[in-house]
Amino acid sequence: MNLYFAPMEGLTDAIYRRVHHDTFGGVTQYYMPFISPTASQSYTAREMFDLSPRENAGVPVVPQVLARDAAYFLGAARMLCDAGYTEINLNVGCPSGTVTAKGKGAGLLKEPDQLRRFLDAAVPRCPLPLTVKTRLGYNDPAEWPQLLSIYMDYPLKALILHPRTSREFYAGQPHNEVFDALLSAAPFPVIHNGNVFTPADGRRVMAEHPALAGLMLGRGLATNPALARQLQDGEGLTKESLLLFHDRLYREYMRHWTEHAAIGRMHGIMGYLRFCFSGAARPLRALRKSTTPREYADAVAWLFDEGELIDPPVFIPPN
Repeated sequence: MNLYFAPMEGLTDAIYRRVHHDTFGGVTQYYMPFISPTASQSYTAREMFDLSPRENAGVPVVPQVLARDAAYFLGAARMLCDAGYTEINLNVGCPSGTVTAKGKGAGLLKEPDQLRRFLDAAVPRCPLPLTVKTRLGYNDPAEWPQLLSIYMDYPLKALILHPRTSREFYAGQPHNEVFDALLSAAPFPVIHNGNVFTPADGRRVMAEHPALAGLMLGRGLATNPALARQLQDGEGLTKESLLLFHDRLYREYMRHWTEHAAIGRMHGIMGYLRFCFSGAARPLRALRKSTTPREYADAVAWLFDEGELIDPPVFIPPN
């Protein structure tokens, strides 16, 4: 089964991807959080670290680009090609208001004519095979047939569909029923993304839509880092493997970043891993309040000592 780790900004950076790959595996490709090129094609030091072929050596990664201007996209694609990457992903799915307000990500879905002009200019000149990550539409699922008719005109390597609109963000249930018609018509492989939180979820989606080329996992895999391995019929999560994953991540962040930044990143990671535990309200509260390495280490030790591992861990969306 082809399984893809979704790009999660502020979480799945180069350090996280490498540690996850070495500790759990099971992932076919890791999609990088997007870069957003400008006319200058300049990037921050953290973005360059994340894109570095050295930092990604041995990890199957796909860079993702967020752009409205085809010239900016192609400049980034040429840079990534020169760096040795073998494919590229276009983000037409990010629902963040700060992104869509600029007409990028899912904001492109508001303007199908602009989306077509972008693809007309970018696809023939792109030096790398192109995948597209999209949503059903901006406001309404009824927008999907027009958008699909646009995508059908291009030789995409794959289409990754999160079957919600931008307005729906991550609320409610995904409109998985659209895959029946999509899979019968699409000339390219189709990958499902959205609400696969457990091994049973993943197997159900694949059983309902056997023509899918694979699954993209995001919040479910961030919560249960063994989820992809389990879907490949491998070992499930254990407290020992979870602690090993945590400790490897923490050491790497402390080695590369300041103490404050490393603990801040670990708080974000533990915002997902907390769903692995029951009976752990007090150590989790202490962990959230920790600001020093000693406080953080004590809270983690308390959590792993008192908390009971849930099998399988399940991400619980906020109300």
